[in-house]
Amino acid sequence: MKRLKLNTLSAVWGIIEAVIFAVSWFVIIGDAFGDAVNKTHNTSGAGGFFYTVAWISVVLFIVCAIQSKRYGISLVGPVLGIIGSALFGVTAAMAFPAIVVLIVGIVFLFLQHPSKSYQPTNSTITK
Repeated sequence: MKRLKLNTLSAVWGIIEAVIFAVSWFVIIGDAFGDAVNKTHNTSGAGGFFYTVAWISVVLFIVCAIQSKRYGISLVGPVLGIIGSALFGVTAAMAFPAIVVLIVGIVFLFLQHPSKSYQPTNSTITK
């Protein structure tokens, strides 16, 4: 079985994304208070950034899932990455569950176990 660099890079991006989601609470709440005090509209811009990160990650994890399927790697990691990113992409109120699901998905992405239907061929068996 071939180990995909895309899975490893997606896992690293997932770690960065989880940190971004954790920071989002403080940024959005801080901007909301700032908007209330200063009569500005910064919260929508900050929220837009975090939602953009989430939906770009959904696309990245979909590509990762397609490649994993092609090379016989378990789809658990990419699917959990899609779910975690989509949870935050729907609403930032789901940030904590999104972080938890992402962390579990990241572990599976790093492991890159073969899928149950994977059948090694002569070219993939190491001697």
